[in-house]
Amino acid sequence: MVALLVFYAHVVAMAWAFTKRWQEEGLAEGFIAVAFMVLIFFVGWSISSFILKLFMEQEGLGVFFDRDAASLVLLTAGESVLYYFFVRKEPAQKRGPEEEKRTT
Repeated sequence: MVALLVFYAHVVAMAWAFTKRWQEEGLAEGFIAVAFMVLIFFVGWSISSFILKLFMEQEGLGVFFDRDAASLVLLTAGESVLYYFFVRKEPAQKRGPEEEKRTT
């Protein structure tokens, strides 16, 4: 069940990234954003599975939270941090007097 929720969250995030990049930059940028997310997902899942194999048995913590589900949760936490810094916008800088003159 946990794995299903994580996969669903990734599908929603990919649809959001595609739509956002498509509206801002064009169709090709939307596909590039989805390809980037797919690449990060598969590489990150294999790395998190490798890490958790060192610390957790296959059975994990129960029926719904085995090692695969735990690796997906670890992956999602890492991706959240990565995408937060990747997507966030820089704060607006103060406009100087020269920029004020250009806009008026």
